[in-house]
Amino acid sequence: MKSTELAQIALTDDCTGAIANPIYLSTAYAHPELGASTGYDYSRTKNPTRNAFEEAFAAIEGGIASFATASGMASIQLICSLFKPDDEVLVSYDLYGGTFRLFQYYEQQYGVIFKYVHFEDITEVAAHINTNTRAFFIEPISNPLMIAIDLEPYYTLAQQHNILTIVDNTFLTPYLSTPLKDGADIVLHSATKYIGGHNDVLAGVVTVKDETLAEKLAILHNMIGATLSPFDSYLLQRGLKTLHLRVERSESNAQRLAERCHTLQEIDEVLYSGQTGMLSLRLAEGYSVSALLKHIQVCRFAESLGGTETFITFPYTQTHVDMPDIEKDKRGIDQQLIRLSIGIEDYNDIENDLIQALTKSREDVTV
Repeated sequence: MKSTELAQIALTDDCTGAIANPIYLSTAYAHPELGASTGYDYSRTKNPTRNAFEEAFAAIEGGIASFATASGMASIQLICSLFKPDDEVLVSYDLYGGTFRLFQYYEQQYGVIFKYVHFEDITEVAAHINTNTRAFFIEPISNPLMIAIDLEPYYTLAQQHNILTIVDNTFLTPYLSTPLKDGADIVLHSATKYIGGHNDVLAGVVTVKDETLAEKLAILHNMIGATLSPFDSYLLQRGLKTLHLRVERSESNAQRLAERCHTLQEIDEVLYSGQTGMLSLRLAEGYSVSALLKHIQVCRFAESLGGTETFITFPYTQTHVDMPDIEKDKRGIDQQLIRLSIGIEDYNDIENDLIQALTKSREDVTV
């Protein structure tokens, strides 16, 4: 999506002309008379501030409805509620650890089956489709190995078998990719990340383009109740206004850093899709992640992504801590792997900080 299109999404208050949309904290709304409503009855069901964000986000995504949730995981849980026992979902093999944990729970408690397949190989995916297959769940850039997936062939494959294509688009954002416009059925985001963009809001969002699916999710959204608060909805509206600027800057910084890291002896492997501000690095033998993290000064050792600051995350004990070691080993999530969310700081500050910390991590090991 172009920055001009983002700018055209109306986020102003029609009543007053206020540029910043009002925050409606009321949980209850008075009825004009018996059997009549203003359109708002109870804040869990519908809130003017949340509604303003949802309408704007649906327009950006090219959908007919968005559902703002209390977290990214609440968004995935909302989608999981569409499935019943013995339904099967084919899932990206390399996957965020929190999603893996939730899928395990749904499998154990509710009998929904999740099969992990390599979406970089459409032949393998097609071979796993059977009469119980209900959906594909794809990270188009996987977490944390940054494997890029071409989604286009899967839209066709899903349509042939009458199954849903669900895309976790957190890394790419609607600025870089709008899967609903291309053929996906459901797109979700951990809006905590790039959508909010400032590490100060916990949120998720699910968007669809089919009216029947939207009606089902609306009922579940209200019933489950993990809806987004008015203040957090306001923060997401604020984030939308600068999304294109932040994504462009973090992506530019990440592209430069990836090129630089290819030249460093301290780095054994650079994992970068070429898009977004997300990349992972595998340290060379003899270099310590622990020592590296002790010496960073500009970058932050923290477990999130998509904010204005550059974060370094250690997937082995953070994002994928609940994934069994045998599963982490299969996926190449080892104790030399770090994931970086590149922020919008001056590029030279990021590069210089990482290089000095890498150099000291070798010194700490050899002393």
